[in-house]
Formats: sequence, structure tokens, C-alpha cells
Amino acid sequence: MIVEERIYTLHAGQAPAYIKAYQEEGLAIQKPILGRLVGYYMTEFGPLNQVVHMWAYDSLAEREERRAKLGASEAWKAYIAKVRGMIVSQENKILVPAPFLEVKWQD
Repeated sequence: MIVEERIYTLHAGQAPAYIKAYQEEGLAIQKPILGRLVGYYMTEFGPLNQVVHMWAYDSLAEREERRAKLGASEAWKAYIAKVRGMIVSQENKILVPAPFLEVKWQD
């Protein structure tokens, strides 16, 4: 099992509009394709204007397959065109659980 962490730094003041767009449109496109949403957060302290979300996969191969399907989605392409201008930068990490962590996912 792996978790992908994505951090989007947004232009100042754009977090509420980005979250609203994701809630109203993006989530409904992304969740059926990517599957296991671990969490979706906004920063309150530290680096501001950031959105952090995490998705769980059984393997890198599953992640690659699901991300390719999302990238091919016309609905996703249209959504990204709407929010791309709000984003300053993006950071992705692949996280692997510590050996003692027992994870139980709910889809």
C-alpha cells in the first residue's frame, strides 16, 4: 500500500474558490476514478494558501493506471482548465507506511 500526497500552493486568496470548485465539480470526477481518498485539507498555519490531499493505492502500478484514466477524462481536463490559473505550484510525494502501521481503508 502507498499513499500519494499532493500539495497545491495557490495564489493568495484563492483557497476558498479552489475548494468550492473542487467540492462542486472536481471531487465527483476524481473520486470514482482514483478511489480511496485519505484526506483533503487546507493549511491554517505554516505555509498558507495550500491545499493538501492524499490518495491510497495498493501499488505504484495501480496509481499509474488510475492516474492515466483520470488524465484521459474529458470532464477532468475541462475541470483542470477552470482551476489551473489558481495554482502557483504543485508538489507530489509517495508515502509508504511504517511496518507497524495497520491500515484499514474504507472505499
